[in-house]
Amino acid sequence: MSATPTTPLIDKAQYGLAAFLGLAGGYVLLDAAGLEDGFADQPVQPYTLPYVVGAGLVVLGILLAIATARGDRPEAEEGEDIDLTQGTDVRTVGLLALVLVANIVLIDFLGWAITGALLFAGSAVVLGSRSWVRDIAVGVALSVGSWYGFYVGLGIPIPAGILDGVL
Repeated sequence: MSATPTTPLIDKAQYGLAAFLGLAGGYVLLDAAGLEDGFADQPVQPYTLPYVVGAGLVVLGILLAIATARGDRPEAEEGEDIDLTQGTDVRTVGLLALVLVANIVLIDFLGWAITGALLFAGSAVVLGSRSWVRDIAVGVALSVGSWYGFYVGLGIPIPAGILDGVL
């Protein structure tokens, strides 16, 4: 038996990703060119970071295209903690979407402190948790804590809803 040389399989989707990175980087560089100088005494001007990010994206796109042309391929998911032979659990995804939509619909009326707790507790229950008391307690702690963090700490107003004046 003689071994026949095999040509490496090229993952053409990687070229698409490389092109996307190059285009995104080019757009960031083009947009950065329109920024005005900041104050004269600033050692780092406002346009510096967009130039760095844009150039980085372009370089990564070029490097990915070169690696793809050489035949490099990403490693496939080994699925240590998931069974890749199973399909998507549509029921779970649907219920999570329903919990998120309920949060969006109710946030103006009930406020973040309540809907955030319901979002966390509802998501935990949909994903298999059976401890309602703990889920609600953790949800309340996270939502009230994040409400104060944004509203008081960062000055970003988040709807208080029916708890307006209480929080």
